[in-house]
Amino acid sequence: MSKPKNKIVVAVTGASGSIYAKVLLQKLSLLKDQVDACGLIMSDNAKLVWEHELGNRDFEKTTFNLYQKNDFSAPFASGSAKYNIMIICPCSMGTLARIASGISNDLTTRAADVILKERRKLLLLVRDTPLSLIHINNMKTITEAGGIICPASPSFYSNPKTFEELAATVTDRVLDLAGFELDSFRWGEKQSEQH
Repeated sequence: MSKPKNKIVVAVTGASGSIYAKVLLQKLSLLKDQVDACGLIMSDNAKLVWEHELGNRDFEKTTFNLYQKNDFSAPFASGSAKYNIMIICPCSMGTLARIASGISNDLTTRAADVILKERRKLLLLVRDTPLSLIHINNMKTITEAGGIICPASPSFYSNPKTFEELAATVTDRVLDLAGFELDSFRWGEKQSEQH
């Protein structure tokens, strides 16, 4: 019996680290046989940071459904649509705080609220340093509510050669945590040819 396909939401916030969003979206495109639907949300700041850090607006070329930040008619604004995974990549500390406080003031925070209340997978790829006690307590709150905090902490044991390969050490981990089957470097196994 084949494994059911995932319905996934990817939200990109204005935190630094657009390379992570770029690589995540590329990886998800390669995993389309495991994806039934993918909705993409980008904040205004996310678009500005992407353009500043990556020097392009390639997010406009996405094959995924791009939703406006306040489009509460998006299917994943309701639990009845059965989206089972949400990844916020990168996740700003402001977005983290609003989710931890239950403030659903845009589509990203509403979708995260839905995922948590339905007991589905919420993964937050947080990217900030240093962390204040407020940040840490917000992470604790989200973890206790069932979310997974996955810091954007690259690993180096796969000997990444490019920024994309380095970013993939984080995005591959996030996709693993989400339950996707993917070819990735595994500690103690022969290194894969594909990153």
